[in-house]
Amino acid sequence: MSPEVIGAPVVETAKAPDRTQSRARAARRRKVLINAVRVLLLVGVLGLWEALSRAKVIDPFNFSMPSQIWDQIYTWVTHGTALGSLGEQIWYTLYEALLGWVLGVVTGVILGIALGRITLLADVLGPYIKVLNSIPRIVLAPIFVIWFGLGPASKVASAVVLVFFPVFFNAFQGAREVDRNLVSNARILGASDRRVTLQVVIPSATSWIFTSLHVSFGFALIGAIVGEYIGATKGIGLLVAQSQGTFNAAGVYAAMVILAVVALLAEGLLTFAERRIFRWKPAGSEH
Repeated sequence: MSPEVIGAPVVETAKAPDRTQSRARAARRRKVLINAVRVLLLVGVLGLWEALSRAKVIDPFNFSMPSQIWDQIYTWVTHGTALGSLGEQIWYTLYEALLGWVLGVVTGVILGIALGRITLLADVLGPYIKVLNSIPRIVLAPIFVIWFGLGPASKVASAVVLVFFPVFFNAFQGAREVDRNLVSNARILGASDRRVTLQVVIPSATSWIFTSLHVSFGFALIGAIVGEYIGATKGIGLLVAQSQGTFNAAGVYAAMVILAVVALLAEGLLTFAERRIFRWKPAGSEH
């Protein structure tokens, strides 16, 4: 055998790490570029907003400006709000949203998996779920305030009804999309319905469920905020209502910025948890 043939695999093997490193460097450069463009876009929008407001092209009384919004946030952080400290308002809203999110996710997953596995149950309850899903959930918030009062219970209920349906439909679809060969093989090996559900169906539907979690936490925050806006004793939603009542546009925008930060932090935690759980999945294979 010639030396060239013997040496060929060694050359190819040596080139493989170089290609891998090149791809990694290209991925890092692309990530830096994307983050830089995001920052520039944000700075550009905020700068244009500030300039137009100062030039009175847009009414600063109605549209405010980024510098006034920052001043409002700084005032809330250092001196508190009319309702108490800013941290207390954030925690109150976050508590309502988290509790509603957990309850909505648990009930949505349980019912979604159950109806996905039991055809008779799906046929019986399906029309009722479709009717309930067609009702605009936001209009239920005033009813919950009447039922449960101004305390956190009415906001938790609003969050639950907003979270439940996206989680339910994803869990239901995930249970229906399970590979039938896996189920058949598990039954051949003697697995009971309970073990098939716990060890085959639920793990297979997990990626579907996690997809809904990213969206549903934002819905939970919306439910809590809308409930507080309608009637509450504290919370970010009440800050929005008070700022609107006093024509304080900067206060409304400041509350929106705080909510956006909370939502982004929650999204980051969910993404981190998802990556830890699905470390075995190739990048880009998520739903």
